[in-house]
Amino acid sequence: MQDYKSSLGDPASRKFGTFSYLPPMSAERIQAQVAYLLKRGWTPAIEHTEPQNAGGSYWTMWKLPLFGESSVERVLAEADACHQAHPRDHVRLVGYDNARQTQGAAMVLFRGQAA
Repeated sequence: MQDYKSSLGDPASRKFGTFSYLPPMSAERIQAQVAYLLKRGWTPAIEHTEPQNAGGSYWTMWKLPLFGESSVERVLAEADACHQAHPRDHVRLVGYDNARQTQGAAMVLFRGQAA
């Protein structure tokens, strides 16, 4: 069993869900995950937060959720715009499952740097 070093004192070491335990995803793998989210009919939303606050339940939403969006490129463009506006923040993509009224997926696309 592997020990994943993570501590509250080191924001760069913190884990954020299943994908953060895997090696970094390539752009193609991220596109495939976004395509899967859209294929399921989930509503994408972009959120961001400062690394030191990432352990909290609430992240700041970037604009409104992308209701009815079907373009992988548009979703990724919004994530990139959020990252450009907040380069020091973590930026994550959330897929809201309308039928179950919960998150169907969530993954950090950009990891920020602690101040």
